[in-house]
Amino acid sequence: MPELPEVEVVRRGLARWVLGCTVREVEVCHPRPVRAHLPGPEDFAARLCGETVRDVVRRGKFSWLVLDSGALLVHLGMSGQLLLQPPGAAPERHLRVRFCLSGGPADRQDRELRFVDQRMFGGLTPTTLVPTTDGLPAGASELPDAPWAAMVPPQVAPIARDVLDPHLDVGALVRRLRTRRTTVKRALLDQRLVSGVGNIYADEALWRARLHYDRPLEAISAGKLRELIGHARDVMTQALEAGGTSFDALYVNVNGESGYFERGLAAYGRDGLPCRRCGTPLRREAFMNRSSYRCPRCQRR
Repeated sequence: MPELPEVEVVRRGLARWVLGCTVREVEVCHPRPVRAHLPGPEDFAARLCGETVRDVVRRGKFSWLVLDSGALLVHLGMSGQLLLQPPGAAPERHLRVRFCLSGGPADRQDRELRFVDQRMFGGLTPTTLVPTTDGLPAGASELPDAPWAAMVPPQVAPIARDVLDPHLDVGALVRRLRTRRTTVKRALLDQRLVSGVGNIYADEALWRARLHYDRPLEAISAGKLRELIGHARDVMTQALEAGGTSFDALYVNVNGESGYFERGLAAYGRDGLPCRRCGTPLRREAFMNRSSYRCPRCQRR
């Protein structure tokens, strides 16, 4: 599933090309991606036609397009893509929703924004915006001082701030972590504690911190937890600079290009390969119906 860096790459691409664009036409090619909009696909299309994109915002793995009257919430799921294409370009095999756009500051040429999703766990939902509980900007945005900056879709309001958010209170996060009776990787994956971290970057941050994924939080000092959060921030920053992590054609930006942080991974996906720190072969172990990768020497139980 795309994690914070991959979603932020898509957000930045959208912000570059669709800010100021007006939705002229919407075609729902398959109803499943708009299933959360209970009035149905026809109402989905009618509600979005004529809206202008004012901003593109992200918190954790969620992003939303700020519109004249509300927002369009986007979740990529496991294989969702948002691609920009010229009008008339051949449809992608798994094209689910097509938005015909006009105007905008980029080049004033018409373009299509296409939601492509092979496995169809992603979704698009028209929604409202409500004030953030702390009155601070909701997430990453091109316009942090805009009137809607401190507004968030209600579906995203329970999601915690992410490690790249300048408004994340690291001290408060550490205190919350130390009160939880759970293990460290489970906590990293809990989007109500800190958002945007998934399996890949959890393993990378734990490897950098030399922590076993199943260590109880109560057995980790506050200083070590701060260090872990710093490693999570660092690895995601580096992944973002590399365009994210692309293991296959499902993970691409709005122009269809893959990220190349995979070659910089130190733990995830490297079962049997030597640890980049000590040379011990890494292990892949079952964890929460998925896998964890660790060095048995650097990350002991």
